[in-house]
Amino acid sequence: MGSIGRTLGRGVLRDIGLTCLAVLFIGLSYGAIAVASGFPLWLPAAQSVLVLAGASEFLFIGIVAAGGNPIAAALAGLLVNARHLPYGLALPDITGPEVTGRGWRRLVGTHLMNDESVVFALAQDDLERKRAAYWACGLGVLICWPGGAVLGALIGSAVHDTGAFGLDAMFPAVILALIVPDLRDRMTLRAALVGAAVALAATPFLPSGLPVLLALAAVILLVRQRSPGATAEPGATAEPGATAEAR
Repeated sequence: MGSIGRTLGRGVLRDIGLTCLAVLFIGLSYGAIAVASGFPLWLPAAQSVLVLAGASEFLFIGIVAAGGNPIAAALAGLLVNARHLPYGLALPDITGPEVTGRGWRRLVGTHLMNDESVVFALAQDDLERKRAAYWACGLGVLICWPGGAVLGALIGSAVHDTGAFGLDAMFPAVILALIVPDLRDRMTLRAALVGAAVALAATPFLPSGLPVLLALAAVILLVRQRSPGATAEPGATAEPGATAEAR
């Protein structure tokens, strides 16, 4: 850990620590909601370690708690986690053996791949710093997410009414805070509105969980409009110094 600290510096370590602290608090909400919804304590604890993907875990718990089919809930979680595929395909410098290692270390390193660890790794300039940031953030999330989930589950077992302390609103509030800035982008806002409309229209007719799956189809709209072949909107101008190279 001392070597990682010397490689990254205090500033990056502080940012990683704050991110992991936020993950811990979100884990509190997840564990409390899961137990208060009738799930045994071991379920959020096991999911937080084995799945290690908060959005899909929340989605699974929410769909099943609302009376949805567990298979539909699992499919929804897999669909949300499909975002990890581009990480491995398009970011070989981050997810390759130079960062994650080989053999059993590769398996552990791949399991630690999440939004936070990839983002912090991408922000670094050289391979050594990328490796240090990836492992520091990944291990931090591996500790804080299950720790928060178990602690939240214990709180949920004692309190039962998670709404009394606002634990049930913690995750939606954090997610809302994260997505509001992105909604300033016209295409992102359009995809979000289409997804919401699809979910609302399908809710009266489909079992719980399926409207969420249909709403995720709105992402196709966003992907198509942001593809390299997509045409710019009328009146749009390129920023100074911008290149036509697709990212």
